[in-house]
Amino acid sequence: MENSRNKNTQRINEMIRVSQVRVISSEGTQLGVMATSEALAKARDLGLDLVEVAPDAKPPVCKIMNYGKFKYQQRKKDSKQQAPKGRLKELRMRPKTGEADVMVKINKGREFLTKKDKVLVSITFRGREMAHIGEGTKLMEYVIEQLSDVAKIESPPKQLGKKISCTLAPK
Repeated sequence: MENSRNKNTQRINEMIRVSQVRVISSEGTQLGVMATSEALAKARDLGLDLVEVAPDAKPPVCKIMNYGKFKYQQRKKDSKQQAPKGRLKELRMRPKTGEADVMVKINKGREFLTKKDKVLVSITFRGREMAHIGEGTKLMEYVIEQLSDVAKIESPPKQLGKKISCTLAPK
């Protein structure tokens, strides 16, 4: 049973099977070494839980605390550490995209880059636009030039079928 226990789970209340434990109060002061049953009684009187915080110590260290609140704060802390850093955002355009609309896309790209996200700039060609790939290339160069103060080119512009794409990373 001991080996199958997950390392992240802590023993609480009746799950603590040792005879004596070192107890820390809910305020953080040491109450000393006492019998587990006595420590459990003190925790119950306060309406709190007895939680084993250092099972490898001799004797094990237990703290009187609100276990539900403790688990909630642990989950919150873990989720902050796992927050994604530098997602990939895409700016989609066509060679015929108007100048004002291109500026809106560039400003949005600048916003993404200042938030440390990568930006994939893609220009899609439809129908007869394939005959004017130069227009799309000019547009791509313009976008890269406008964002050059906050971005560096991670992968240079390349054409794949009916699309030219380029990845920009924050400086």
